[in-house]
Amino acid sequence: MKLNIAVLPGDGIGPEVTAQAVKALKAIAVEFNHIFTFETGLVGAAAIEKTGDPLPEETIRICENADAILFGAIGDTKYDNDPNAEIRPEQGLLGIRKVLDLYTNIRPVIAYEDLLNKSSLKKKQIKDTNILIYRELTSGIYFGEKKMGDDKASDICEYTRFEIERIAHLAFKAAQSRKHKLALVDKSNVLASSRLWRKVVQELAPQYPDVKLDCLYIDNAAMELIINPRQFDVILTENMFGDILSEEASVIVGSIGLLASASTGDKHAMFEPIHGAYTKAANKGIANPIASILSAAMLLDHFELHEEADLIRDGVDKSLKLHITTPDLNTKYEHITTTKVGDFIEDFINNPDETNLNFTNIHLGQSTII
Repeated sequence: MKLNIAVLPGDGIGPEVTAQAVKALKAIAVEFNHIFTFETGLVGAAAIEKTGDPLPEETIRICENADAILFGAIGDTKYDNDPNAEIRPEQGLLGIRKVLDLYTNIRPVIAYEDLLNKSSLKKKQIKDTNILIYRELTSGIYFGEKKMGDDKASDICEYTRFEIERIAHLAFKAAQSRKHKLALVDKSNVLASSRLWRKVVQELAPQYPDVKLDCLYIDNAAMELIINPRQFDVILTENMFGDILSEEASVIVGSIGLLASASTGDKHAMFEPIHGAYTKAANKGIANPIASILSAAMLLDHFELHEEADLIRDGVDKSLKLHITTPDLNTKYEHITTTKVGDFIEDFINNPDETNLNFTNIHLGQSTII
């Protein structure tokens, strides 16, 4: 298969982790005789510094012409600490989602057996957790009318039936291919927009009689996600609630550096880790690249290259089992850097049957598998 992939590394740790995802994709291309080409674009703070625009027209062109987009992270403490800044890095990401109509965000939450002890939750609570969060991505409070004054500010949360229906159908279909359970998370006892969500989703439910629909308020869902995450299969929710729940879910898996995501529309698809730019860790070699690498696996799944995607996931599983991980997860070995994790998974893709690990070579930055 021939794929043209737009690469938007972004800010902070974005370039470091994205480089490892590209490394994995290049290894897959070699092993399976695919042709993957990569074109890089500016976004976020990096784009503001060079063009004054968090989403330059050239980046939009690159994305529109690509088969898929691999995204890193955006943000900078300079803007975080300046509430009066009118141009912000995050506008670049929101802009891409809106311009390309990437209305569905899919976030897997999987508790890896080898990392159960890394979570702050009890093993018996999180073991066998496997959740798929469907988050609406192009509407709601993040995109509503905003007003900012010295003493008063407002953000409008607005949804249409069409916006709810199109992602709800996808979530129901996902549940049909899994455990046949769908949880709608809203705040319909208080918010009018949530009442529309509940009304529309309940009206669609009879079209999927094999799926059991449960409706939870966001506050209760947030609690239940910690108390008993295994009760969930597919979660469907609006933009802000989905953002918050998926960040909370990182506690289950042990690190936010493990959570990948796909943002899809009818014509375009973008794949990215859910974490931010974490600028304090930039260029230190400590950023966990696994979420970005797993996002590359989701990219391959999107094009039905499932064998290729599974090989990347097998490499990730092996890296976790052998403690070839960055400091957020690794207490057994020192000096396992972002790049060395990527090198290990690249080598695994090239040599999946070789599992004898040579730690001396790892620390020398050479081949990780012999």
